[in-house]
Amino acid sequence: MNKLPISVCIISGAEAQRIGRALESVAGWVSEIVVVLNEEVQDGTAEIVSRHGGVIHRRKWQGFREQKNLVQSLATQPWILQLDADEEVSTELRAEISGFFQGDQEKFAGASFPRKMWFLGRWITHGDWYPDRVLRLYRGDAGCWGGSAEHCAVELRGAEKRLRADLLHYSSPTMADYLRKFPYYSELYLQRQLESGARWSALPTIVRAAWRFVRAYIFRCGFLDGYPGFFIAASTAYGTLYRHTRLYEHMQPTAPPCPPRDSR
Repeated sequence: MNKLPISVCIISGAEAQRIGRALESVAGWVSEIVVVLNEEVQDGTAEIVSRHGGVIHRRKWQGFREQKNLVQSLATQPWILQLDADEEVSTELRAEISGFFQGDQEKFAGASFPRKMWFLGRWITHGDWYPDRVLRLYRGDAGCWGGSAEHCAVELRGAEKRLRADLLHYSSPTMADYLRKFPYYSELYLQRQLESGARWSALPTIVRAAWRFVRAYIFRCGFLDGYPGFFIAASTAYGTLYRHTRLYEHMQPTAPPCPPRDSR
């Protein structure tokens, strides 16, 4: 089989339990797999990458955006396919990417595709989570990672092809894994608000949270995903409330003043 001129680029921490699925979905039909692994990882991730023919580079963690640009800089092929360790290229997407390289690669600088999440025992196909279109396939000389620290994305110079098949995403195997991300991303958002000099207001905070639920559950048909759809809409609203309330918390005194001591 002729391999496509693609470098699959992955940044990874301790992902021995999940990265095998991502590697298996691309091994054999791309020209190169490049993985930037956090320096301290010793859980077997490196061995799994090696078994799938991947090239490993150990680097200190710099943040998502910086790390993704770093792994791209280490690629040798003209096209980049950026994957996360908890993602999988579906059989349908693989076929569509192969078709893309029958001539469309000369017309476009990159290609995007929907990403479908597995959560609470089912594929989520409505609400805020689907279609979560991502641009991950692009020419290395036409794209790089930009955006904010908590919401980085590929900035493409040129035309984008919109593919239809799904990238599969296994991000949160449990509710605890999902909810554990809230403090991390809220901290990044708080730092960005402080840097921009943002001011907190109660009404916009409440309205944003309420709108996120209504948009996800009603307007984007989250109710069609059953109870998981309700949970996602409710937790997304809570996450919005939590994230914006961090600025309010930051504005409050850390502790009440100590009462004067009785001198008697």
